[in-house]
Amino acid sequence: MPGIHCPNTRVDRLFMSLPQPWSRDSYPAPGYFSPVQTKVRTRNQSPLIHVMLLLVTLGTTTMAGAFQRGADPLANPTSIVLGLPFALTLMSILLFHEMGHYFLAHLHGVRATLPYFIPAPPYLFLIGTLGAFIRMKSPPTNRRALFDVGAAGPWAGVFLAIPAVIIGLSLSEVHPLDPSEGGIIFGDSFLFSTLTYLVLGTSSEEVSIVLHPIAVAGWFGLFVTFLNLLPMGQLDGGHVVYSLFGSAHRWVARTFLVVILLLGFQGWPGWFVWVVLVAVLGVDHPPTLDRVSSLDPRRKLYAWCTVGLFALTFIPVPFTIAESPVIPAHEAMPIAYHLESTEKPLSFLYRP
Repeated sequence: MPGIHCPNTRVDRLFMSLPQPWSRDSYPAPGYFSPVQTKVRTRNQSPLIHVMLLLVTLGTTTMAGAFQRGADPLANPTSIVLGLPFALTLMSILLFHEMGHYFLAHLHGVRATLPYFIPAPPYLFLIGTLGAFIRMKSPPTNRRALFDVGAAGPWAGVFLAIPAVIIGLSLSEVHPLDPSEGGIIFGDSFLFSTLTYLVLGTSSEEVSIVLHPIAVAGWFGLFVTFLNLLPMGQLDGGHVVYSLFGSAHRWVARTFLVVILLLGFQGWPGWFVWVVLVAVLGVDHPPTLDRVSSLDPRRKLYAWCTVGLFALTFIPVPFTIAESPVIPAHEAMPIAYHLESTEKPLSFLYRP
């Protein structure tokens, strides 16, 4: 999934050797760059590996989009074009997310790589990718820089994901609900259900929505946003919460680690994977060079808005599988999302 990773470097000696008046939170303006920031010798970075990964991932996501619509590009190569609406939308959302990190990192003088896209076999992974990430080669100088870099990605991604959902839903088809039909059940977020009601006017009516591929990509864009905003470790949410609370971030991170562990027992087993990843990569956030400075009032407001974005996109159980006809009629949900297909459909049911 999209994210940024920064080195956990010990900087106590460097920080203590600086003039102490500069370490206080008395910056003259929100855009101020801390004197803690140091010049780092940089080398020209070849974009070849990044371009190659981008193109390969575009290929795997396009194949995944074609498979979702019932086509087989291996048997009929021309049918791969059916996957382009899904692939181009999803890749654009991921690219916007990562470039948001990248540009803000360079604005603050933080060395960062171009995005690394991660292709995945479309036969095994529904969307043909494991996401993307950039790597920070130098730590942010203060919590203001950390917040700007960390929050820029989710906001840039959702800036494209929301229009994708709106456009995709407007192109989707609405049919009577068949409660006996199985498929992959999409979890619900408050943001997605609100957009569905605004675009299609559906709430408790028993309908089935045949999702356009652009809407499917938009749903996954919101899904990626909320996963990256989990307030743990060096996820985007970890950067935001650390910038708000400093060292107290560790208690928020440990609380959410327990929460997602419990959610794993309640529904989606994928939460167990995230528990292991966070435990291995680190629950706590490494300190910035300047450990004393805090966010200015404007950034504090933006930080809480980012926490709100996490709440709006949060999905406790992102996916469940229902095999036909395991959903009894009296337990059927009012709305179902189905992936549009030309041959053998993959059904995506939506539970409000």
